[in-house]
Amino acid sequence: MARKSSTPNRGFRVADQIQRDLAELIARELKDPRVGMITINAVEVTPDYAHAKVFFSVLTGNADEALQGLNTAAGFLRSGLFKRLHIHTVPTLHFLFDRTTERAADMNALISKAVASRSKDED
Repeated sequence: MARKSSTPNRGFRVADQIQRDLAELIARELKDPRVGMITINAVEVTPDYAHAKVFFSVLTGNADEALQGLNTAAGFLRSGLFKRLHIHTVPTLHFLFDRTTERAADMNALISKAVASRSKDED
């Protein structure tokens, strides 16, 4: 039988705190020029808190270079989290580029194009 957590939704709260702390660490303390302006979109933590998938998007710069920079700085960021979080295990960070915003922009462009062609056909 699966053991119930003593505090409900603790995994979500830990993931949210990691997201906030990582955003602050990257913005204020990370000096890697490959990592420009990025947004941490989401964090998913495994139930044992050993690993965390960090989804990010790039506002300026190259996504591949930002991914390399973040992976290089993962140990530094993890040690920064260790100082801020009060949990027994600080997860190993795995960064993944999130293409959701790109897909949303593409869908909006397609919808606008379809609406424009439909109104042109009605005239």
